[in-house]
Amino acid sequence: MRRDAIFYTIFKRVPGLFFELIEQPPAEASSYRFESVEVKEPTFRIDGVFLPPPDATSQMIFFAEVQFQKDELLYHRFFTESMLYMYRNPSLYDDWYGVIILQSRNLEPENTTIHRSLLNSSQVQRIYLDELGSPDEQKVGISLMQLTIASDNQMVQEAKRLIERVQQEQITVLAKKEIIDVITTIAVYKFANLSREEVEAMLGVKLEETRVYQEAKQEGIELGLELGREQGLELGLQRGREQAKLEVVPQFLALGMSMEEVAQSLNLTIEQVRLASE
Repeated sequence: MRRDAIFYTIFKRVPGLFFELIEQPPAEASSYRFESVEVKEPTFRIDGVFLPPPDATSQMIFFAEVQFQKDELLYHRFFTESMLYMYRNPSLYDDWYGVIILQSRNLEPENTTIHRSLLNSSQVQRIYLDELGSPDEQKVGISLMQLTIASDNQMVQEAKRLIERVQQEQITVLAKKEIIDVITTIAVYKFANLSREEVEAMLGVKLEETRVYQEAKQEGIELGLELGREQGLELGLQRGREQAKLEVVPQFLALGMSMEEVAQSLNLTIEQVRLASE
């Protein structure tokens, strides 16, 4: 499972969960939107950017990077892309904040000396998911993000507890639905080899009521499948998983991996990687 892709899915659907991670969220946190933006000349694609609403008191932009593998050029890339975006859009924002989310501290680049002034500044925050404490003691949003690094056995138990907690706590109906949608999405991606019935039995929820099911259903309809309802939905889920893998191909290539290495890592064909890169 590509955990960084899952995180970007989470942020896209529920941007407010991102601000549960940081210490000083803006007053208009609930109105921010999450986007992937492109910076030209040279071209960079920044996958995680939280853009403020036009009427926000402070036009602060948030750059987010999720890292689940070792990358010695992580900070070179993150700060270069962020500053270049600010350079290309000098009049749109009046402040910025950077958040780097790592699975664990051992994924830090070996040499951070060159970026020490930025890394130690009040404008940059590093978050290590495995150091946030027990999921049961965290806010719902943080527990949800910790779910992505749990082992298969832990994930099932933690997902069940989180669903029960969401259903019991005083949260708006929309928020409950969105959070349960994300939990089931994580499960569908994490247990890609399981059928819909097996995922339902594992989590104790009806996928028919979730967004991931509805998206898969729509995918099946658009494909014009004549395989029957259940087969169509299963194929829709499979297509969704494949699409998520294809979307992260450019990120892998940007890290210097060859097409062969990317194909092997994501269980894709060379031709799929080539087309995704274009």
